[in-house]
Parts: sequence; C-alpha cells; structure tokens
Amino acid sequence: MNRTVRRALGRLRGDADGAERGNAVVEFLGVALVLLLPVMYLVLTVGRVQAATFAVEGASREAARAYVTAPSAADGARLASVAVALAFGDQGFGTAASGGALTLTCSASPCLEPGGEVTAHVRLDVPLPLVPSFVRSAVPLSVPVEARHVASVDEYAGRRS
Repeated sequence: MNRTVRRALGRLRGDADGAERGNAVVEFLGVALVLLLPVMYLVLTVGRVQAATFAVEGASREAARAYVTAPSAADGARLASVAVALAFGDQGFGTAASGGALTLTCSASPCLEPGGEVTAHVRLDVPLPLVPSFVRSAVPLSVPVEARHVASVDEYAGRRS
C-alpha cells in the first residue's frame, strides 16, 4: 500500500517513476542554444557595424581637416589618406580596410582656394563576422558604411597650390 501511495503521489507531481528526470536540463540547453547563438551573432554583427560607423565618421572628419590645413594639395591628399588609415586602425579595421575608399572633392578650382570647401567622403564595406571565405566568394556578405564631412578652407589664409 505504501508503494502504491508513493507511485500515485509521484504521478500527481509529474514524476512517472523517475523516467522524466533530467529532461528539463536537456530541454533548457537545447532552447538556450537555439536562442543564444543567433542573439550572440546579432550582438557581434551590430558591434562590428557600429565600430565601422565610428571609423568612417572619424576618418571623414579628420581627412577633411587634414586636407584644408595642409600646405599644398599634394600634401593634403597624403595627409588625408594617412588620417583615414589611422581612424580605421583605431577601430580594428587596419588590414580589413582594403574595402575602404576616400574621395575628396573641392568647391573651388584650385582646391585650397581661401574660402572654398573640401568634402571628404569615406566608405567602408564591413564583412559579416564568422562567414567562411568560400561563402563570401559566392555571395557578397558585407554592410556598406559611409560618412561625409565638409571642411572650409581658411578665408584669411594665403593662397596655396
């Protein structure tokens, strides 16, 4: 009788003679993996795109600033490209910045004409993380991030070439 009562109480509690024991842990691990892996990938991807956003914003700002303060247009182009490389390197895009591009446009005919404006446009293609190269060669898996900054050439500066 004692055994029958224990068995009935066990069935009421959902414990069918210990046959279900340990299934909650397995189910929790299965659900955690199914939910946790996509969320972690999303966080990783959003973090990488945010870093690229910081990189292109800083790169465009510093490239325009370096160009308008340079002594000549040739030096300005060189300093602007160095500023872009530094901004990309600060956010971890040092070697991956091959997809980055800098475009400088001027509003005046000699580019450093006093009172003119220089626009720096920086673009970076951010590859999605953890994607194998054979998949990347078949399907383009990158997010384009770009920024534009306009800097004015000092109106009271001397004319530079």
